[in-house]
Amino acid sequence: MKNRVTGIGGLFFKSKDPKATKDWYKTHLGFNTDDYGCTFWWKDKEGNDCSTQWSPFPENTSYYQPSKKAFMFNYRVENLHELIKILKEEGVTIVGEIEEYEYGKFGWILDNEGNKIELWEPIDKAFM
Repeated sequence: MKNRVTGIGGLFFKSKDPKATKDWYKTHLGFNTDDYGCTFWWKDKEGNDCSTQWSPFPENTSYYQPSKKAFMFNYRVENLHELIKILKEEGVTIVGEIEEYEYGKFGWILDNEGNKIELWEPIDKAFM
């Protein structure tokens, strides 16, 4: 498999007050925030539209478990099912099962320090 990760799909972090954090970033840095945070749009080297999500989560979120860290990265991938298979063969810890939604497929792994990583294969070309 040539390209495992193609970019950063999102930056997720814990916040004492996610709404206040989104408001601060909107006011002071001009983020176009919504209920989920802020979506940054960009083009890849082939000129395709792509997105990266920035999202503050509540401090008590369990979404990053089993990691104890206050953040989680989401990486964009091209073929999630194949990549998960390869990572499993390489001894990487896989967390849960692949989940599929109308906007993409998601899988989770742990890195060498126990940080949970979300892998995202966009389905909609608008997110590619």
